[in-house]
Amino acid sequence: MGFTDKQEALVKDSWEFMKQDIPQLSLRFFSLILEIAPAAKNMFSFLKDSDELPQNNPKLKAHAVKVFKMTCESAIQLRKKGEVVVGETTLKYLGSIHLQKGVADPHFEVVKEALLRTVEEAMGKKWNNEMKEAWAEAYDQLAAAIKAEMHAEAAA
Repeated sequence: MGFTDKQEALVKDSWEFMKQDIPQLSLRFFSLILEIAPAAKNMFSFLKDSDELPQNNPKLKAHAVKVFKMTCESAIQLRKKGEVVVGETTLKYLGSIHLQKGVADPHFEVVKEALLRTVEEAMGKKWNNEMKEAWAEAYDQLAAAIKAEMHAEAAA
């Protein structure tokens, strides 16, 4: 069974709702990443030399928005095309930068957990298992595309 209209709608609708509070959700997202995996701090240039999360750091916000937005776009593509299609230059860049930073499979799981927990907190009573599964599937497919590019670059 492919990604359904309902799953796409769940991701898109929740993203639209969450966009209203991106500065706060960005901080929460990175707080959760560091709570789950404190050593991940050194993988982010904008967190490396800081003892706490920078409240108004545009790079932190931009990175969080990219993760949320690309996951949402993945949901749309999964429903329309049955796969995640990221522009070749974007995918090459993502693969390259993740490889350079030493990102490994467990790191993707940390980000996934932080993403799902952030969406759950943002959505409150609207959060349910269907929404969780839709976000998880969209993220998993995006992560798989990035990992495939990382492996291709490492093999080259």
